[in-house]
Amino acid sequence: MITRNDCEKMDATDPMAAVRDLFTLPEGEIYLDGNSLGALPKAAPARIAKAVEQEWGVDLIRSWGKAEWFTMPERLGDRLGRLIGAAEGQIVVCDSTSINIYKALHAAMAARPDRKVIVSETASFPTDLYMIEGALAGQGKAYSSRLLGRDGDDIAELIDGDVAAVLLSNVDYKTGALHDMERITKLAHDAGAMVIWDLCHSAGVIPMELDRIGADFAVGCTYKYLNAGPGAPAFIYVATRHQEGTTQPLSGWWGHAAPFAFETGYRPTSGIRRFLCGTQPILSMTGVETALDVFDTFDIKDARTKSQKLTGLFMDLVAQSEICNVLRPISPREDAIRGSQVSYAFKNGYPVVKAMIEKGVVGDFRAPDVMRFGFAPCYLRYVDVFDAVAALEDALTREVWNIAKYCEMEAVT
Repeated sequence: MITRNDCEKMDATDPMAAVRDLFTLPEGEIYLDGNSLGALPKAAPARIAKAVEQEWGVDLIRSWGKAEWFTMPERLGDRLGRLIGAAEGQIVVCDSTSINIYKALHAAMAARPDRKVIVSETASFPTDLYMIEGALAGQGKAYSSRLLGRDGDDIAELIDGDVAAVLLSNVDYKTGALHDMERITKLAHDAGAMVIWDLCHSAGVIPMELDRIGADFAVGCTYKYLNAGPGAPAFIYVATRHQEGTTQPLSGWWGHAAPFAFETGYRPTSGIRRFLCGTQPILSMTGVETALDVFDTFDIKDARTKSQKLTGLFMDLVAQSEICNVLRPISPREDAIRGSQVSYAFKNGYPVVKAMIEKGVVGDFRAPDVMRFGFAPCYLRYVDVFDAVAALEDALTREVWNIAKYCEMEAVT
């Protein structure tokens, strides 16, 4: 049996323990929702205040140059690249995940004009599928999609010479299951297709090697495990080999070759900046900058090791609990193919999660029946995991689904 004392010993030897001190965390709360919104870095308020009070308030328009606002998208992109295995000049931090997926889809489709199929999966986060619908609708009825789980259960069988692009999340947002990025990228390339990886649920907790595996495009957000703040801008990776030969559909002035020449016609700039669109949210960008400062203090491989230990511990504790045997685990048990979350299916999952939140253990719920717990290695302790399972046991023991206040659905789950 795993005891709380065992978890305290694990905390005492945790090489990432000091990173927790870089975050503001509510007293007495165990936060298991970093896969939806990351915690606040302590340095962020002062950094954002500087951007507001000095750079905006005093320096005003001069800050586009003096504070290097204009180059923030690529500067931050280069810093983020070390976390996902991308050399400099291939990432810009900009816009939203949805917008960047749209850009990447159109770029891939334009690069394969003789192909009319996009491959994805029914388990994708819905915005990916919505963007595919929008992209295909704009191309006419000749285009179609194939979805893993709807049109076949083997991704290899869905990829052939008709496929222009494959869009997949490398971590399933409900189950936490990992796709084999290298294998699927090779499958797509062997068929002449391009791959777009959605990294929203892995950037900041899973080391990746986009350059080494030959990835074409990748997109992701910065407000989950990267802790850049609510609504913080997303990012897009475009391999160097594609930057000059592909076009993206949102030809805004920040992607122009000479934005301050104010020409009436559009000429795309060279390099990764051609995937920019319009003026970027500088105050939110400073949140990304501060978050990346935190990631400079440790090795992303250590974060992955701790993530696997945290999630594995949670599953072990649930498994040793008699009351928790009513839950159906839907996350992979093998560490190597599990992201940094653990999910269980339970028909009364929503009231259980709501009751746990009332007790100070914050997870989330995904319809129709998934209780989802995210484990951010930057600030979670092993004793937090032990106490979280105790709160889960308490909610199940009390059968909180029979209490009306826990069954009332909130607008955001």
